[in-house]
Amino acid sequence: MLLRKLIAAILLFAFFKADAQKTVVLNKTTAEYIFKSGEILCLEDSTNNLPFELVSSKAYQHKFKPNIDYYPKNYNRSSSYWYRVKVRLDEDLEKSSLIEFFDQITDHIEAYMPNENGIYVKDKTGADLVFKERLYRHKNFEFLIKNIKKGEYYYYFRVKSKDRVNVIIVFRTVERFIQYGLTEYLTYGLFYGMIFIFSFHNLLMYLAVRRRQYLYYILYILSVGVYEMSIDGIAYQYLWPQQPVWNEYAYGIALFCLSSFGLIFTKELLHVKLKAPALFRLINVILVLRLIFFMVCLLYNPDWFKYKFIEFIPLSVGFLTGIYIWWKKKYRPARFFVLGYSFLFLGFVIKVVHILGWARHIPGALGFYSLSFGFLLEMVFLSFAIGDQVRILKKKKENAQKQIIKQMQLNADLKDSLNRKLEAKVEERTREVKQQSIALLEQNETIEKQNEELLLKNNLLSRQAEEISRMNVLLEKDNITLKTNIEKVTDARINATELDFDEFSQKYPDKESCYKFLSELKWEKGYACIKCNHTNYCSGKVQYNRRCTKCAYEESVLQHTIFENNRIPINKAFYLVYLMYNSKGTISSHKLSEKLGIRQSTCWAYSAKIKKVMDERRKDLRGIGKLGWSKLILDK
Repeated sequence: MLLRKLIAAILLFAFFKADAQKTVVLNKTTAEYIFKSGEILCLEDSTNNLPFELVSSKAYQHKFKPNIDYYPKNYNRSSSYWYRVKVRLDEDLEKSSLIEFFDQITDHIEAYMPNENGIYVKDKTGADLVFKERLYRHKNFEFLIKNIKKGEYYYYFRVKSKDRVNVIIVFRTVERFIQYGLTEYLTYGLFYGMIFIFSFHNLLMYLAVRRRQYLYYILYILSVGVYEMSIDGIAYQYLWPQQPVWNEYAYGIALFCLSSFGLIFTKELLHVKLKAPALFRLINVILVLRLIFFMVCLLYNPDWFKYKFIEFIPLSVGFLTGIYIWWKKKYRPARFFVLGYSFLFLGFVIKVVHILGWARHIPGALGFYSLSFGFLLEMVFLSFAIGDQVRILKKKKENAQKQIIKQMQLNADLKDSLNRKLEAKVEERTREVKQQSIALLEQNETIEKQNEELLLKNNLLSRQAEEISRMNVLLEKDNITLKTNIEKVTDARINATELDFDEFSQKYPDKESCYKFLSELKWEKGYACIKCNHTNYCSGKVQYNRRCTKCAYEESVLQHTIFENNRIPINKAFYLVYLMYNSKGTISSHKLSEKLGIRQSTCWAYSAKIKKVMDERRKDLRGIGKLGWSKLILDK
């Protein structure tokens, strides 16, 4: 019997020892205290219906269990969780104090704390409530302690959230809270001010040089700012205080924009398409998959936005891309890119470790704001990367300018050398002219003597003049025949070989000659009005146009030809058709652009049109030979 009593006593002692809760002692000198894991007991309410009276009763005291993690969490997000802390005030506190919760995405928190009469008073707050209903206009959740008299007290808190949250409970005096809040908001002001300055600076750079990388960088850092404001509760406080529902979407949308614009900026800054095509395709695949996941979260289940760990994939791909291009391709601006991403990656890792409660020796401010510090350092070094790229481009531009100046100096020296040679030749020619002048004076005397003889011969010449006139008539006829033969030879040469534009222009030097050729080709079988079929016409307003004398319809010489609606010089259009025919449609638009001095896109459009006509008239052009290019002109 005695042994049984002894065993029962030991078990009872062990039971009370296990259930005993560590008491937190506070006094006048305690300005701030963060409750540790062993000082917080937890009770899961899977029914979500347990009233405070029952939870605080003696029957439920032993059901509160010690927390197993560094920070308590709502492991089962469909349940409510009750948390209890035990506080002993060794003396009356002179300053008002409060209890604060850090995690800004907690949906609903209820606090039950005793007042001066020992009666528990209920307060509530949370991210699901309109912002103005909070005790203080602050991003965190605060509850005022209504009893600061000496004694021992239990504080109860009921937490319900559809997202997993860290339940961090902090005691602060109001004085310390004000100091902490001012410092925190000043830090936020500096952080978001830097984002604004970076954005404005890069906007000015984009407007100045029109490089898309600046625009993508602006969108990226603005996404960083919106994401940080969303997870810190700043956006809820200042942007949509009356719409708590936006808290469920804002950080997910901002995170999607952040990762997407980050990868797009990476592609643009590091020239990934040129330097690493495989990584370029991988980034595009990740962008598409990220977009699909975002649309599924947005339209089907917004609760999936909480899976932030997937951002590790685009972060890692961007980081590895920068390392590859820096290490393998020796692209110097990538070193700042890699350094910036290293800080972001380190901040991401510290943030994850802090959330999981594995970083007990890392200062709380560093762990909580590690990702913000990482973003800030990343923005700084990405700006250095952009500046380094601009510096390299500027250096290349300066080298090109030096080459141009050097070439201009060479041209000037060559010009001076040619001028000196020309001056020497002019002096030499002047001496020759002077010598010839003397010789001419001597010849004048001889000519005067010969004039007398010439007078005598004038009579003979007058008789010969008639014969010369007759010969002139014959020569004129021969000249006409010769000119016709020259044109035939030119046509034959055009049709026999491929001429350059200058040689081709001897036949068709200007618009008038081209229009004349078109007029003769178009109406070689006679004119008939396309409106009334009348055959009589007169000249139109434009040279070589023909106006019907019956219905007054004026038909352009270009109408129903391949040159209708032509927008390039007509002689160049002639030459383009000539080149396309001679090359059988194989000449490239780049070669046409080089020969004609016309934009490649214009040459491509015209060559496509001509090639289509050649394909349609392949049978008609067979056997024609080099004359076939002019057969392409008329629109059948």
